[in-house]
Amino acid sequence: MASTLGLSKALHNMVNNGLTTQHFMLRPFQRADLKAFAAYRADPQVAKYQSWSDYSDSDAITLYEGMDYTQFGAAGNWFQLAIVSTAGATLTKLVGDLALHFIDEQQVEIGFTIAPEYQGQHIAFEAVSALLDYLFIELHKHRVIAVTDTQNLACCRLLEKLHFRREAHYVKNTFFKGAWGDEYLYAMLKEEY
Repeated sequence: MASTLGLSKALHNMVNNGLTTQHFMLRPFQRADLKAFAAYRADPQVAKYQSWSDYSDSDAITLYEGMDYTQFGAAGNWFQLAIVSTAGATLTKLVGDLALHFIDEQQVEIGFTIAPEYQGQHIAFEAVSALLDYLFIELHKHRVIAVTDTQNLACCRLLEKLHFRREAHYVKNTFFKGAWGDEYLYAMLKEEY
């Protein structure tokens, strides 16, 4: 019972308080984030390895309205967390986002996207590190995975820097933007963290 209450409290804290890193707040999306979110997702360089080609304000609104943060942590659901800069007086500058797919009760798939003007500044490393702490230490998840295009070298480097293990190379497994593409599956177990 105590572990269930602890888990419930950890989920509640994320939804209501977010996570704080040295430079950022990781929190559920707010309607005020959507304009900036849609803008960086519409950038061709950001969309290059993503499932979309074009991204509009209405796409952002549809995604936002489809997320029920009261179900945060429920198996089968995807959620986005905003990465917001804590520099300055307000917590309003969206610099990127994290995606979480609660595959089942013990496994989570993650993804991350950083706005182009903030790439190369170790934002994803800091944000994903904090997210892994939360998933393994607070939520006691068994396994975290990430899937990426084999040509997305920045993503591969980040996952390897975080000590994810490359578990699989899927060869021409996805028809993606007019061509067959390869993907890597990265994974980390709680005992490897």
